[in-house]
Order: sequence, then structure tokens, then C-alpha cells
Amino acid sequence: MRAAGIEHPWAHQARAAEHALDGDSVVVATGTASGKSLSYLVPVLSTLLDGAEAPNGRGATALYLAPTKALAADQCRSVKELSQPLGHSVRAAVHDGDTPFEEREWIRQYANYVLTNPDMLHRGILPSHPRWSSFLKALKYVVIDECHTYRGVFGSHVAQVLRRLRRLCARYGASPVFLLASATAAEPAVAARRLTGLPVVEVADDASPRGELVFALWEPPLTELHGEKGAPVRRTATAEAADLLTDLTVQGVRSVAFVRSRRGAELISVIAQERLAEVDRSLARRVAAYRGGYLPEERRALERALHSGELLGLAATNALELGMDVSGLDAVVIAGYPGTRASLWQQAGRAGRSGQGALAVLVARDDPLDTFLVHHPEALFDRPVESTVLDPDNPYVLAPHLCAAAEELPLTEDDLALFGPAAEELLPQLEAAKLLRRRTRAWHWTRRERAADLTDIRGEGGRPVQVVEAGTGRLLGTVDAGAAHTSVHEGAVHLHQGRTYVVRSLDLEDSVALVEQASPSWTTVARDTTSISVLETDTEIPWGDGRLCFGSVEVTNQVVSFLRRRVITGEVLGETKLDLPPRTLRTRAVWWTVTEDQLDRARINPEILGGALHAAEHASIGMLPLFATCDRWDIGGVSIPLHPDTLLPTVFVYDGHPGGAGFAERAFHTARSWLTATRQAIASCECEAGCPSCIQSPKCGNGNDPLHKRGAVRLLDVLLEGAPEDKAEKAEKARASEGEEGPISAPDPQAPPAP
Repeated sequence: MRAAGIEHPWAHQARAAEHALDGDSVVVATGTASGKSLSYLVPVLSTLLDGAEAPNGRGATALYLAPTKALAADQCRSVKELSQPLGHSVRAAVHDGDTPFEEREWIRQYANYVLTNPDMLHRGILPSHPRWSSFLKALKYVVIDECHTYRGVFGSHVAQVLRRLRRLCARYGASPVFLLASATAAEPAVAARRLTGLPVVEVADDASPRGELVFALWEPPLTELHGEKGAPVRRTATAEAADLLTDLTVQGVRSVAFVRSRRGAELISVIAQERLAEVDRSLARRVAAYRGGYLPEERRALERALHSGELLGLAATNALELGMDVSGLDAVVIAGYPGTRASLWQQAGRAGRSGQGALAVLVARDDPLDTFLVHHPEALFDRPVESTVLDPDNPYVLAPHLCAAAEELPLTEDDLALFGPAAEELLPQLEAAKLLRRRTRAWHWTRRERAADLTDIRGEGGRPVQVVEAGTGRLLGTVDAGAAHTSVHEGAVHLHQGRTYVVRSLDLEDSVALVEQASPSWTTVARDTTSISVLETDTEIPWGDGRLCFGSVEVTNQVVSFLRRRVITGEVLGETKLDLPPRTLRTRAVWWTVTEDQLDRARINPEILGGALHAAEHASIGMLPLFATCDRWDIGGVSIPLHPDTLLPTVFVYDGHPGGAGFAERAFHTARSWLTATRQAIASCECEAGCPSCIQSPKCGNGNDPLHKRGAVRLLDVLLEGAPEDKAEKAEKARASEGEEGPISAPDPQAPPAP
């Protein structure tokens, strides 16, 4: 596929399809809008067509897995359009939680291309495998789209779900080929192999045409207002993004504004609609919000409106980040760094998908990482995307999947290698807990309830909380159980489809939040308290006089109050106490300690010690997403002047998921680079005593008190004096010695503050 030494733009599609047809699992890691879908559709559709006249009337089958319902629905539309000229040989159907019950039986019996998500595979298809036997027996291909999203706890769960799928396929005599795709994956073959447990061929060279992308970094201006402890306050990224979306819509520019939270998507939509109505009432109807928690019919209506062009502007969570064909977009506004460079480029890649030029704007939030990035653009543009972090051997992940596998088919010793080396160690514990029982040569599930219900693969845990309008009894949507304490507590402001509600009551036993419509001029932010105890120290290394440790901890968290903040400015209007039960979490953490001698050298007395530790903790949490595949909401932290387990001043940073997600471990292995960048982010901030751009945290349970900016810089200086090289630095030096270009190095810890 070359002409005059130039590779054909779509040669990567042909190579990937050829590998797949030869029976090799393959990962296609090329840019957005590079035609990755054809890389897997060519072998899938050709195989389905060849088997159309099979004696069983069904022939070969294929399974497509997407991380979101929206992407699966979008791909189904594309497949039907592509296969329409082929008659009824390709019978594609979406099978997810929104699929009507009466359609599911037809899909099981007749569909040969089933599009679903890992959740439905885990809870619906695998536990009911006898009813899916004809489909699994004929399964030739498993397509895993946007595979870079399978990271952390979610990715670890999906890895075990795929191993259960492979085991059942083998039981029915099938050995499907896995086809993976991602526009933003580092070391794609390594990540794909960890996810599937199979050897995978990598196709990563990309010569597909693309238009110019202009990328702007936008820092909101300072306001005249002051926040907590008198800190200067910038205009919020939400308000700035809403203004940009308004201006783009007025000019007829098709745009999406991405924001990380559901509430943020609703706020941007509401603000933009109000401002557009002042210009032209008809324009206000052409902007909407799109997020999880909507009812299925609401989501489908919004997707149709976006595809048809009826909507000009959309404020969306990352549900639209992943591969949906939204060709024709001219601009993307990203309200706050999305947590990883991979997500940043996925979102930016939504614009210009038809080959035309496009605009992407990253609007910085007022926090350490966003501020650091807009002043150090090389950290975004000169570094590769992050490696995918997942740990299928995490016992909190593996144990429920061993139980689910045992219920599907009794587990034998021959199966254990498929699930990884930790499986054999866990089985006696599962027997002791009376979850599994060994009979002759196999382990059996012992309980009446379904083993698949032991775990929520997205790590959310518990039944979703239903949001119900008190006056009418109408179901507005749902909120994940893990987020209920912070988002639908009594008095919380809840946004849905542009309407504002206030939560009247939260019933945790029945998982129901009653709301009533209102029009407050503020939003709400929950406050919590956290304590932590060390369960086991796995690794401990000296850092000069101090120590750096990694191990298991137990975290106790309780939401105790909420703040009311003005929508546009973020100004704090007041605080209200709450009475909610505490929640405990066993997870993994990295922590560091300092000695009395180090505190003396840093000129830190007992009066400022708590503030210096607290400030360093906040800033280090804010900076960790540069070094691990996470965002600050995936992790937490605690700082204590005298911790009872270490008997020293200690700062902890922990994974916010049961059993850990690999983020704290990554922090341990990159600690010198991570904490050096943290020190620089604090020291270079222009504020006098600390602000949201450096040491104040939006989720601090103590109201950002105490904090001591200069003390944090001196503390990190003395800590870093004795820091050994971390693994990242050693790897960079090794690459440099081989003539390769390494990643951007962290700033010099002794560099003077930026002017």
C-alpha cells in the first residue's frame, strides 16, 4: 500500500484487517478520525457474510464492547448503514440496560453482531451463558473499542470479565480473535495484553489525512472577590466555558463543551441558554446538556438532535468523548483539564473529524494542576499520553470474579492460570468465607444469590440512588451510590435538563433522594473529614532522614457539612451541618515522613507544621495526574503532624477505590519527579499566602484550614534533598543513553520562583 515511498492513508486498516483474518488478536492505536472502525469492521462483516448461509441459520457471530451506551448505539447505527446494501446477512443489535425485554430474546437467538458494554457482559450475558450458547459457540471476533478507558479499578474488572468470557468460549469450542482500538494509548500492545491476557499485534502507524487543529490554553481572569482565608478568586472555568459556548453558538459554530462533572454540564448549558435567549430565543433551544443519569429516551433524543444538526452546542461529560461520530464539529471547549493527556486528546479530537480545520480550547480551573499546565504547555504537548494503569490481580477485584466464574462453570485447577497467579492464593480465603466449596477437583458457588452481583465493575458500589420529584413522584434520573453523600445530600442543589432542584431528603436505606424544583443563586459543595490507619507497609525506602512508604491502609470518611457558593464567582455564602454515616475504605497508599532534624533545617515550628503538611498534601494530589493515569477525584489524602502509626509528621495519598487502583503505586515509583513538580507548582504561584491555583483544594473537608504556603515549599525542599532517583528518571536516562528522546523532565527543585 505504498506509492513513490509514501504510505497509503488507509494502509493501517488493511494491515489490521489482514492480521485479524489470519487469526491474530490486534490493537489499532491511530489518531482520532483515522478510520479505526474499518480496521475491525472489515474482518467482522466479511466473516459474518461468509457464515450467513451456515446450517444453524446463524453462522459466525461477533461481539462489540464499548465503555458507554452512547458509543455502542452510535456504532450500531454506523454498522446498519454500512451493511444495508448487503441485505439481512448482518443482524446488528444493541443489548444493554436500555434494551426492552421483548427484544432481548430475539437478540439472543438471531443477532450475529451484538453491541454491548462490559457491565452487561458481566451481569447479563456471562451468568446466562446457557441461553447464549449458540452465540458463544460461533463467536469469531470480540471488538474492544476505546480500550484506553479500561484503566484503574474499572480496567482491572474488565480484564477479569474478559477472562471469564474466554473461559466460557473455550467451553463451547470457540477461540475468538480480539480486536482493540484506541486513539490515545501508550504502549498499546502492552496495555492490550494486560487487558485480554493474550498476545496482541500492534498497528500504530497512521498516515490518514486530518485538518489543522488550533489549540488554545485559556486562564480565566482574577475577580475582585476573595475566597477562603482571603485568597484571590479567578472566574470559574464553568462560567468561562459557558461564555465561549455562547459566543460560538451565536456565530453558528458547531461546538461541544466538555466538563468532568454532571453538575458542570448542566450549569454550562443553563448559563449558555440564558445568555443566548438575550440574543435570540430560538438559539437557546439549540444548546443542551448531555450526561449520565438521564433516562434512556432522553439520551437517544439528544444523540439524534446532535447528529441531525438541530443542536449547535452541547455541554457534555466524557460520555461524548469516546469515538462517537460527531463529524461536523468545528470547536471543542474543555472546561478544566480532564485528568489525563489521553482524555485531553480524545476530547480535542472530536472537532475537525471530517478533515476540516478545528479549534480546541482548554479552560483552566483554579487548581494547581490546571495552573501548572497553562504556564508549562510543554507538559501537555511534548509528552506522550500516559501508560494504562490496571491491576487484574487486585484481590478486591479478582475475588468476586472467581466466584462469578465458579457459578458460571465450576472452577478447576486448569482454570487458575487464566485468572492470574493470585487466584490460587485467594481460593482458600473464599472457601473460609463460605463463598466457594471444593468438591472433588472443582470449586462450586455455594449461595442462592447471583455471584455477579458481588461487585460493581465500575467501582461505584451499591444500588444507584433514584432522584424523584417530590410533588409528582416522577423519576428524574439516578446518581451513583458512591456519589450520593456528596451530591444529593439534604439541601444539595441538583440540576437536570436545565432545571434546578433542591434535595429535600435522602433515604439511604431505600436509595431515594426526594427533590423539589427551585431557583437558588448558588451551588453546593460537600465537606468531609477523613482519618487513616496503616494496615501493612509493603515497601519502605530512606529519603535522607525521612522515609517514603507504600502499602495498605484503611480510610474512614464522613460527609459533615456543605457550602453554598455563588454560581458565577464561587464566593462562599455559608455552611450547613449534615448528619450522614461514616464510610470505610481499605485501599493502597503512598506516604512520606519527615524528622525533627528536617523540620529544624526547614525552619518549620509546631505552629505552622500542620499548615505546611496540609498545603503539600493538597498540591501533591493536584499534581499526581501528570504522573499517573488518574484525576484528583480518583485519589485522596491526609496529613497529620504526629500520626499514631508512624510517630512522625506524615502525608498520605491514597487510591479512592477498594483494594487500590495502581495510582498510589505509580506515585511511589515516580515520587521524586512528582514531588519536585509539586514544589515548583507551589513556589511559582503568584499569590501571597495560598490560593486554589496552588494549595487550596475544592474538596478539602477542613475548609482549607490550616495552610502554610511558604512552609510547604521549605518542607518539600528538605524532603527532596535526600530523594533517590525514581524509576521514571532512571528509565529516561536509559532512553537518553540509547539516543531516544525522553519525556519532559520535572522542574529543578532549587529553581527560583517564576516571576
